[in-house]
Amino acid sequence: MYSRRAFVTSTALSLAAASSAQAQDACAVFTPARQTATTPQDALRLLQEGNERFVSGKTVNCDLMKQVHATANGQAPFAAIVGCIDSRVPPELIFDQRIGSIFTARIAGNFINTDILGSLEFSCKLSGAKAIVVLGHSECGAIKGAIDQAKLGNLTEMLSHIEPAVAATKFEGKRTSKDKKLVQAVADTNAKLAARMILSRSPVLKEMVDKKEIVIAAAMNDIETGRVTFFT
Repeated sequence: MYSRRAFVTSTALSLAAASSAQAQDACAVFTPARQTATTPQDALRLLQEGNERFVSGKTVNCDLMKQVHATANGQAPFAAIVGCIDSRVPPELIFDQRIGSIFTARIAGNFINTDILGSLEFSCKLSGAKAIVVLGHSECGAIKGAIDQAKLGNLTEMLSHIEPAVAATKFEGKRTSKDKKLVQAVADTNAKLAARMILSRSPVLKEMVDKKEIVIAAAMNDIETGRVTFFT
């Protein structure tokens, strides 16, 4: 007779095997074939699933040196992230991705300029990435600096790229970074405007979007919880 202990043991082994197989799949580097088989919506789903693992404390532990060797002769990332330089929001960690999975372009305030656009065109048109995500975050220092019109060397010019988001955000009272609701509202607007700017300033990427070869999205990371929310 099949005992209860045998049943429990069998079930545990099956779950362990399934978990191991899932981890191996998550650790498999992106090859050109795997990248080609990934749709733009698949790419967004992979990022969302990775963030859920990150938030729930179930990140996948991979052999990074194995991935280094596997990607030594080429790369085929599935997505490109435009994020802020803030040390609390590293895209590879919050999306639970590893070597060879995503391109990352980071600049204070996650705004769009010619250099970022060129990097994204390389990522998608030449290297096959299927999704672009502009990732803002709460309590952003660059957003606060733009709101307060901070002046400091080259920082002054850099923050001017965020001014359109400040101007487009409706608020009452004094323009100050001490207003947490204003800071978050500008951060949201800034990420959304940057995503739209990619389309308006890059005919290359717009054509890819029109052909449904890629998708462009804006998202916000909550630094208190680690959770990423995608704007619709």
